[in-house]
Amino acid sequence: MATASVSVPRAELSFGYYANLFRNEVRYEFLRMLRLRSYSLSVIGFPVMFYLLFGTLNSHNQYARYLLASYSCFGLVGAALFGLGAGIAMERAQGWLDLKMASPMPRFAYLFAKTMSAAGFALVVTCLLSLIGVTLAGVHMTGLEFAKLIGITLAGAIPFASMGLLVSLLVPPTAGPGIINLIYLPMSFASGLWMPLDVLPKWMQHVAPALPAYHFAQIALHIFGFARSGSSLSGHWEALLGFTCLMLGAAWLVFSRREAKA
Repeated sequence: MATASVSVPRAELSFGYYANLFRNEVRYEFLRMLRLRSYSLSVIGFPVMFYLLFGTLNSHNQYARYLLASYSCFGLVGAALFGLGAGIAMERAQGWLDLKMASPMPRFAYLFAKTMSAAGFALVVTCLLSLIGVTLAGVHMTGLEFAKLIGITLAGAIPFASMGLLVSLLVPPTAGPGIINLIYLPMSFASGLWMPLDVLPKWMQHVAPALPAYHFAQIALHIFGFARSGSSLSGHWEALLGFTCLMLGAAWLVFSRREAKA
């Protein structure tokens, strides 16, 4: 009995193939998170609402410029922690992560898409805050300062996405958002993202340098000349680099142990 064979053309695994795969994964992840109202409204809405309240209240003084930088950092940290931390934990609970792991898609593409999606939301937040700052809060900002703020905000996606990845592996899937709030809000306050550190209690000012959000905020505040005296820009970058390596190393250990037990 004769049998017919059908040859299926194999996709060429070229650079273009992977570039297209990564681009599509980032696009669909961003659209998915944008349609998730609980995520998109809170990540974009809170920094914008706070700046409308406190930035415009201090219009035409230096505090409006301080808050423009600090709330941009606040938006990025929230987008990264909730996008990766709560997002991956939720997908673990739904079984969606198992499906992704079983697919031929490179695992790195999954993490890359979530990190870039968080950076995309941070970009939206920074642009909205800058628009409000210039039009309603009387902030004077040069094109170079705006470009630096955008660049620093996007660079912050890597360390805080690493932190979100580790949190997603440690917390129970259904408790992810609650635990992340317990990390996100106190860390933001103690790092000077809501108000200058100089007005906080002394003990909190001593604790702040141990927090990654503090170093991230100091880099952004350096653009407008609000970085604390005695701190170097290179020291803050080195602190963020060390924090990123620590988070990724811990996440790799946790993931390896979990796979060995599976």
